[in-house]
Amino acid sequence: IDDNVIYSGASLNNVYLHKQDTYRHDRYLILKNKALAHSMVQFIQQHILMATAVHRLDQAAIPTTRSIKRDIRSFREHLKRARYIVPESMSDDRRKLNAELGLTVTPLVGVGKNNPLNRVICQLLAASQQQITICTPYFNFPLAVTREINRALERGVKINIIVGDKTANDFFVSPDQPFKIITALPYLYEAKLRRFAKAHQGALDRRQLNLHLWSDAENTYHLKGLWIDYQYSLMTGNNLNPRAFRLDLENALLINDPKQELAKQKQAELASIYQHTTQLTRYTELQKISDYPNDVRKLLSRLSRTLMDRLAYRVL
Repeated sequence: IDDNVIYSGASLNNVYLHKQDTYRHDRYLILKNKALAHSMVQFIQQHILMATAVHRLDQAAIPTTRSIKRDIRSFREHLKRARYIVPESMSDDRRKLNAELGLTVTPLVGVGKNNPLNRVICQLLAASQQQITICTPYFNFPLAVTREINRALERGVKINIIVGDKTANDFFVSPDQPFKIITALPYLYEAKLRRFAKAHQGALDRRQLNLHLWSDAENTYHLKGLWIDYQYSLMTGNNLNPRAFRLDLENALLINDPKQELAKQKQAELASIYQHTTQLTRYTELQKISDYPNDVRKLLSRLSRTLMDRLAYRVL
């Protein structure tokens, strides 16, 4: 909006904006920066609105998906090459200077495997020396992220992971409600978190790895982002899961803050997130599959026997 960028991984609806009885906890960032706003608007105009696969929804004749399949494929291939245009004032030399002197913000975008945003996420994790804090609503890291987390633990990096409790997942329904296949997803994620915690119980014992579960009554959790070594932070809508890394168009704002100019805002945000979390000390604090409702237990067992759970983790 004009020279302001309002950046979030949230949707603009009643539950995210807490207009009714419940809310979905997410992150919101407001930046007043003309160059950044221009760069992001230019991307939308050049790479999205001009695409033949994109159509206004207020027009009388809206084509079917089948009729524009070729346009959609071309659109996706085009987006793989699309980048935010960096203003001349933010050339490589100037960015290096800014990094030495103070705060910088870099917009990133990517779709598909090994895209620039995915690479930056993995590079940030790989470069960490002191601490990593990760927020994700669904515990389902891509293999590349899991690998970097394991390597960081071997280096002695302290890692905090804040993930939604299964009851804070937007797909969760009470066990006394009718069962649908999609309602098994929160249990699928929790089962993976339990296996991860079991594999890293030693790191949990020595408090090098800290797993925090977010839960607040009937409200839900949808936070995404990274904080690395008290200098870098990543504001993104990327869920840090295989679908975001392989299928979805995602973007982010990478903040480099060598002088800790945003330290107070960062601590206030993290404090508000931790306010509704509990810390796991042992993997046994999470339920086993045998503890789940009967319909959920049957489905997860069937998926595991047919190896379909691996496919589910990759696309959900």
